[in-house]
Amino acid sequence: MVSRILFLSLAAGLSFTALAGSDDARVDTANVPDGLLHSPQAEPPPKPLTFEQRGDIMMARKMYREAIDTFRQGLTDNAVIWNKIGIAYQQLLLLNDARKSYERSLRIKPDYSEALNNLGTVYYAKKNYRKAINYYKKALKYNPESASLYSNLGTAYFARKKYKEASQAYQTALKLNPDVFEQRGSYGVMLQERNVEEYAKYHYYLAKVYAKAGMNDQALQCLRKALEEGFKDKDKLKEDPEFQAMRKLPEFQQLLTSEPRVL
Repeated sequence: MVSRILFLSLAAGLSFTALAGSDDARVDTANVPDGLLHSPQAEPPPKPLTFEQRGDIMMARKMYREAIDTFRQGLTDNAVIWNKIGIAYQQLLLLNDARKSYERSLRIKPDYSEALNNLGTVYYAKKNYRKAINYYKKALKYNPESASLYSNLGTAYFARKKYKEASQAYQTALKLNPDVFEQRGSYGVMLQERNVEEYAKYHYYLAKVYAKAGMNDQALQCLRKALEEGFKDKDKLKEDPEFQAMRKLPEFQQLLTSEPRVL
């Protein structure tokens, strides 16, 4: 139907003049598009995928070893590709190989914030939280509007039990991107840390961040998770000022009186 409509639209622009008393007809082709006068040429074949594009497809399919091999086939001194190789190694839990790849990326491009962030996640995985924080801060110097970076920084502070600093970083992340804590893993060039040791406390503090931002639905959801994960100090829900505006909500009252099944 689309092609028919297109053809009729083009045909409407043609000018035909019949010769009176003649068996022939003369066509004025001045306004005829070239594509209607000449046989259409075959479209050129699509360009083959580059090694990087093929590696990206394998990453999306979680074929990390194959992705590494493919990236390496077309590898030059390219910071982006070394960063992608690092991510593939990290998904395989080969942290030392991931670290070396990120460092190689940064030797090529020292201000590459994604590689700085990802190097921070390696040290976070090694529980060297102080060093992770340093790399997240370095990355923020070059990319100060990244919600994922502030989220990672907050998580590293949280791991060091620096809850005030963690909350401040989380608040900045939420201001930059209201969906930052709800993003799910899709392949990219920057890793966002999700692993914490104290999930109940993590979700409680995240609930406070949401409540302070007026995002009550998300705050209630995090509070439910916190209680299901074993958060027991319900008196804090009555005392912490972040929840003051929520305390009259029926859903909040229900959380105070219910006994959720601990997972």
